[in-house]
Amino acid sequence: MTADKKQLYILLCATTLSSFLTPFMGSGVYVALPVMARELSMTALTLSWVASSFILAAAITLVPLGRLADIYGRKKIFLSGAVIFTLSSFLCAWSPTSTFLIFVRVIQGVGGAMIFSTGTAMLISAYPPEERGKILGINIAAVYIGLTVGPFIGGLLTERLGWRYIFLFTSLLGILVIFLIAFMIKEEWKGAENEGFDFTGSLLYGVALFAVMYGFSLLPELPAVGLIGLGVICFGFFMRQQLRTPYPLLDLRLFLDNKVFAFSNLAALINYCATFAVTFLLSLYLQHIKALTPSQTGIILIAEPAVQALFSPLAGRLSDRFEPRIIASLGMALNVLGLVPLMFIRSDTSIHYIVLCLIVLGVGFALFSSPNVNATMSAVENKYYGIASSILSTMRLVGQMFSMGITMLVFAVILGNSPLAQASNPLLLKSTQIIFFILGILCCAGIFASLARGKVRQ
Repeated sequence: MTADKKQLYILLCATTLSSFLTPFMGSGVYVALPVMARELSMTALTLSWVASSFILAAAITLVPLGRLADIYGRKKIFLSGAVIFTLSSFLCAWSPTSTFLIFVRVIQGVGGAMIFSTGTAMLISAYPPEERGKILGINIAAVYIGLTVGPFIGGLLTERLGWRYIFLFTSLLGILVIFLIAFMIKEEWKGAENEGFDFTGSLLYGVALFAVMYGFSLLPELPAVGLIGLGVICFGFFMRQQLRTPYPLLDLRLFLDNKVFAFSNLAALINYCATFAVTFLLSLYLQHIKALTPSQTGIILIAEPAVQALFSPLAGRLSDRFEPRIIASLGMALNVLGLVPLMFIRSDTSIHYIVLCLIVLGVGFALFSSPNVNATMSAVENKYYGIASSILSTMRLVGQMFSMGITMLVFAVILGNSPLAQASNPLLLKSTQIIFFILGILCCAGIFASLARGKVRQ
């Protein structure tokens, strides 16, 4: 094996391991939340921030960090992110209070954003165009493997050793990523090293995104409307400022003049908005209505990420051979086919019916994800790889937040403010059916957004 080929394999190993880390830790932490709440005396609101603080911090910093990576070096930002993520994971394991844990989770989110914004960009920079789909398929499969094994390993570590060992295990894997990148990868990738960084734009962008995402998390309370309105106003000022600055944080021409890039990101936003809440809803349905245990529910819900992990490399290779928009649009159509039957679930619906829907959704998501990433990254120049990867990751996180915002809004209207444990099964079922209907309609719109991007390969 040549030195260059060896470097490519090491880079793939490091970025794939980093892609496994965050979903593994996130899904493992979800299993451990009840134990963490008891040990650190957390309220329900405080506990929700253990999960939300990471997502919010990552979403706000992704685009500025992607821009910094394009200017100062993608390997440099990736390595810094791996160090921050690993150290903060270690500190999470030693958290004495809930306040300290949430604070460190914010820092962990920033480290995670540094990894998200550069991992895909480095792979696209290093590998030739004809191999991108295959490599991205392998990389994305690692995400779904993390989601698949996270609840099992997280539950095992929590039961046998305690929830803190989830973070310790994560930090050990982080050390391996740091070693591979720091000592085994010699090359650096930049695309805009002679350009300046837009601090004003970064501040406006951060305030706007925080206000919108936090506002959605508060729906349907009245302050949510004010926050979302503030976010929209800040986005308006941000866009105006971006058109005037010589080195903008976000070059709006990427959206205005590049139809493939614009619609690929729109399709990603819609896809995550339409599918993220599925696991949450089915978890409630299986435990509250079907009266299954958490472990039984977990085994059933593994079906979707397991299928995603299996089919993602194949989908990536297909997007190298065929037009990515066709593969991605087919995946979105399968997501619709998986969501439509869930609109009609009842209390006596069989488990096999649920599993079949999850399998269809898993195949659909796999066919959409890596071809859509391939289309997005192939539509921009080298100087924009970091920012393009960051925008795509931001679409994912914002889509996830919107998905949960829609869910909470419907729950508030149908179930009211009573605790979820006290909700009647008929009302919970009605809410779930309405949400699946809304998500199905959104996914239909996503098919058109995916097809509207046009051809990636002329």
